[in-house]
Amino acid sequence: MFNGRKIVCLCGSTKFKEAFERANKEETAKGNIVLTVAMFGHLEGLDMSSDIKKTFDEVHFDKILLADEIFILNVGGYIGESTKNEIEYAIQNKKQIFIVIVMILVV
Repeated sequence: MFNGRKIVCLCGSTKFKEAFERANKEETAKGNIVLTVAMFGHLEGLDMSSDIKKTFDEVHFDKILLADEIFILNVGGYIGESTKNEIEYAIQNKKQIFIVIVMILVV
């Protein structure tokens, strides 16, 4: 909590930018402070074995530590390796975890 506001951290695959943007907007509208990813590496062509990816992951784990709650954005049932690591880290640090099922409508 900060100034009476809950701090939430969004986790999930960076393949799903729209899901992150929507969750960020919805949680901010509820009055929550939202911590989210630095960039959408899968969409922006980030080398997933690079030093900068490692730094982004380390900082994101720190965001998990800062948060009161962790929201796992589960789009279409996809949970990748990085997200699994985030879930394990959150569990180890006794964080409250919510799985947010994100439905994608195709019209």
